[in-house]
Amino acid sequence: MGISRRKFLGWMGAAAGAAAASMKPKAAAAAAAKSFPGHPDSLGVLHDTTRCIGCRKCEAACNEVNNLPKPEAPFDDLSVLERRRRTHAGSYTVVNKFSVPGKKDPVFVKRQCNHCLEPACASACFVQAFKKSEKGPVVYNEKVCVGCRYCMVACPFYVPAYEYDKALTPRVTKCTMCAPRIAEGKLPGCVAACPKEALTFGPRKKLLEYARARIAKHPDRYVGHIYGEREMGGTSWLYLSGVDFGHIGMDTGIGDLPAAAYTAGPLAAVPLVVGLWPVLLTGIWAISKRKEKRASDELSAALAANTAAHEQKKREELSALRQKLSKEKEAAVERAVKQALEEAEKEREQAAAEAGKEGGRQHEPAARQGGAEKGEAEQADKEN
Repeated sequence: MGISRRKFLGWMGAAAGAAAASMKPKAAAAAAAKSFPGHPDSLGVLHDTTRCIGCRKCEAACNEVNNLPKPEAPFDDLSVLERRRRTHAGSYTVVNKFSVPGKKDPVFVKRQCNHCLEPACASACFVQAFKKSEKGPVVYNEKVCVGCRYCMVACPFYVPAYEYDKALTPRVTKCTMCAPRIAEGKLPGCVAACPKEALTFGPRKKLLEYARARIAKHPDRYVGHIYGEREMGGTSWLYLSGVDFGHIGMDTGIGDLPAAAYTAGPLAAVPLVVGLWPVLLTGIWAISKRKEKRASDELSAALAANTAAHEQKKREELSALRQKLSKEKEAAVERAVKQALEEAEKEREQAAAEAGKEGGRQHEPAARQGGAEKGEAEQADKEN
């Protein structure tokens, strides 16, 4: 049964009144200045950009593991590195090449979701389609996603993408850190495929210790900072670099506060909107269902009428074809009979002609014999 506009507006009014009554006049909560250190056993990946050679094998592995569509350029085509790329719905990770002033060799950097400890996408999602798992990956539940794309706006790294080409079942897509593989005790696909060990997978705490040890051992090779240790409250994807991170496309002014610290105050100040969301979505869903049913009924009626018209047309065409075939059959029989009669007449005339010739040949010897006898008699008279 469909929902009327009056009933929908009634629900909205009741929800607004209930939400307003439940509000207490208090100031919005202040944003917390302390970031979440992460779950104790949280996993992550350390990307050492000094070891990356830009081979794109990580891209190929990601494509295969996630069953993504084939890329426009093959993965062994390194010419794509000449332009700056970003992740999209069909590619969860990309490698970019950077030419750094004063440095002879280019720097290659792999980009993907950084899997923040306090993800901005999860903070912005009011249906909790994004969640930070205890293992480290930020996972996505497409079954509850409403397609608002607030996560795309909120992400400070501009990672989440949307499947605009799928009108009926679009999703928000991004790197999953191969959460299903991690659950099976396997390495993420990109880590397993890296030929130069530019990617290291393990507990985040251990990765930070490992990174600090590398910096201490090779101070001339690395800058003294681990990107992702504190940026946006910390991320599960960490970076080492031999040049300033600003030269390789990293946002060095992003700050250390997590996304939740920026949104806690504003969200606390608008509980009315949060209270209205369920009713609003329910009303939209009901109205949408009503429109879908009406469209379905109209489509069924149109299909039935079209089918009946099509069948009638086919019947008429079949009847006309049968009449045509019948006429052609009668004409063919008449032609065959006429041809047989003509051939019989020709055979009769030919037989008569042959019979006439035979009779003439039989009378010719007798005439010749009579003539001879007459000649002999005349000769005898002359002699006497």
